[in-house]
Formats: sequence, C-alpha cells, structure tokens
Amino acid sequence: MTWTVLSIILISAVKILVTCLPTGPVEWLIRKFEIHSKLSDENVSVSFGGNHLEGKEKLQVIHDFNEAIFLKQHYIFPGTEELYLHPENNENPLVIDTKSGKKDVRIYVHCYNDHVDVVKQYKKKVVAYSLSSDRLQKCPKLVKMELLG
Repeated sequence: MTWTVLSIILISAVKILVTCLPTGPVEWLIRKFEIHSKLSDENVSVSFGGNHLEGKEKLQVIHDFNEAIFLKQHYIFPGTEELYLHPENNENPLVIDTKSGKKDVRIYVHCYNDHVDVVKQYKKKVVAYSLSSDRLQKCPKLVKMELLG
C-alpha cells in the first residue's frame, strides 16, 4: 500500500516538473539544437576576400546575420560537401570564424539577390541553410566598394 502511494506521488512530481520547466532550462535546450544561432562580437572574426573586417563593418555584418530570417535547411548528401562550401556561381563569400562552446566553427555566407545561403562547418560536419536579409543580400557589394574606395 505504501509503495503504491509513494509511486503515485513520485510519478505526479515528475509529471509536474517535466510539464512546467523553468525558462532557463528551456532556453538552454532550444539554443543547443537551433541551426541559426546568434553570434556575439567578442569571439568572432569576419573576413571578405581575404581581408579582415574590423570595427563598424564587422559589427554591422554580425548584426545583420543575427537579425536574418531563417527560411529553410538544405540536406547535404555525403560527398557533396565541397559543392556547398565553394559553389561555382558565386564570388567570394563572407567568412565568419567563431567558437560554439569548445568547437571552432567556420561559417560561409554566400549572398544572392533573393536569399543568403549559409554553410556552417565544424569538425567534419557541414550544415547548410538559407536566410532572408535585405542588408546581407547586398553586403558583398557594399563591402567590396568600402575596401576598394
């Protein structure tokens, strides 16, 4: 009889705890599995065409990347990773180097007129997805003009 009562109390407590998680653990779980994670400017380096961006340009690229709208994820078939990392029909991508926990992450941002393709590479894993951002879609042209002029 006491085992039955104790098991009912224990199961009820677990059920309440699982259905009413505090905000902190829920946000941690969401951040752990999100594809388009936010960047902070402390441990990020941004380069375009081999030239490192600093100051205002770097902060603007990071802000635009964080504010971009996620459109869809692309499935990468094994062996075709190189096609996503270096597409034939695109100029130099924006390259963002950052850390995610203990992992070094390299993000390639390929900008087109109607969308932005992002390819994240860490260790041997490659993830590709598309974003929508008016400023990032024009960004390589603006950065190129600033570097040349």
